[in-house]
Amino acid sequence: MTLDQREHLAEPVREAVAGVVYPIQFLVDVPFNVVERISERLATRQRLIEENRSLRTQQLQYQGQLQRMASLQRENERLRNLLGSSHRVEHDVAVAQLMRTNLDPSTHLVLINRGASSGVFPGQPILDSHGVMGQVDRVGPYSAMVRLISDPSHAIPVEVNRNGIRAIALGSGNLHQLELANVPNNADIRTGDLLTASGLGGVFPRGYPVAEVITVEIEPGEPFARVYVRPVAALDRSRKVMLVLSHDPAPESPSVEAGAQAQGTETP
Repeated sequence: MTLDQREHLAEPVREAVAGVVYPIQFLVDVPFNVVERISERLATRQRLIEENRSLRTQQLQYQGQLQRMASLQRENERLRNLLGSSHRVEHDVAVAQLMRTNLDPSTHLVLINRGASSGVFPGQPILDSHGVMGQVDRVGPYSAMVRLISDPSHAIPVEVNRNGIRAIALGSGNLHQLELANVPNNADIRTGDLLTASGLGGVFPRGYPVAEVITVEIEPGEPFARVYVRPVAALDRSRKVMLVLSHDPAPESPSVEAGAQAQGTETP
């Protein structure tokens, strides 16, 4: 050992043994290295999936808060001299996902994955990232049935964003078309006008986009014009929806009665 320490006589032997052992060590370490790399990649992928999901939820919430800006711009122009400031536009929302659809011509209902256990209540307004979709019709413990604004029995009070004229938008059984009820022939409503929720009836918060005017038909001798509008919400495509959280008590009756009440008290 003394000679080996001084003269390094065993060095060639150790190098030879190391050369023989290294491949064996490498092969032994390969499974551990592979498992470690796979674990790192899986952890990174899972982290990215969670971040993506979180960002999508935040984006949907932000879109819900920002979608009223077009309405606010017009509203501010009309009310700035009277109020000196804009109305508050923020509303808390909760995100839900569609589970099932029932788009029978006589009933436009969808099922969402939130119910009474999440604070969902009958009459609660439902939005997508573009505008008003409908409102909660029936509530179960862990799911709820939503009646879309295109349902033939649904009615929602609206106003023309350009000038504030009020009307009632009725469901027609067509996902892409609603009709305004009892609009006088001389009403200042034009093709392309944006209709927003008027807030009357106490169900839908004021200012959220509802529909865009696509056709105005005036027949001589008739007291009312036929006005057809297109919902701005993607009623046949949206998978994620937002439930507007309200601090005011919601009506016990669902959308149909709320709309009918507004129709009886509101004049265009």
